Amino acid sequence: MSTYFPSGKGLADNRKWYVVDAAGQTVGRLATEVASILSGKRNPKWTPFMDMGDYVIVINARQAIFKGSKAEQKVYRHHTLYPGGLREISVQDQFEKHPERVIELAVKGMLPKTKLGRAMAKKLKVYADANHRHTAQQPQPFELPSGSTQV
Repeated sequence: MSTYFPSGKGLADNRKWYVVDAAGQTVGRLATEVASILSGKRNPKWTPFMDMGDYVIVINARQAIFKGSKAEQKVYRHHTLYPGGLREISVQDQFEKHPERVIELAVKGMLPKTKLGRAMAKKLKVYADANHRHTAQQPQPFELPSGSTQV
């Protein structure tokens, strides 16, 4: 009896494309499902040190929601590397200007912080509205599991 061991050959040829509709979905729950698809954890041939994941297109990012007090309290911070250069933007302001970045940051935070994680993040495409430019790849719709409706 032999054990299956995947090689890196042909991984890019066998990747699927999925479309996830973010309308009415909680950002955190959406991000965990998308991160599991990108990392390949839903693939039966998953291997921890290989990029086995598929491409994900998230549409309607503008219609995603935050539950609880995150909409008022969550803040994104970055530093400009200059003295006194700590910049803050609230999630409400970021969501109004660039709703795609909110979803991207949530998903990237759930991926590994390595070269492999950066390769996984490149397969994520996020759009604020229902229009996307990946129709040639014939993406399949992906239904997110409906969780509890607690607030």
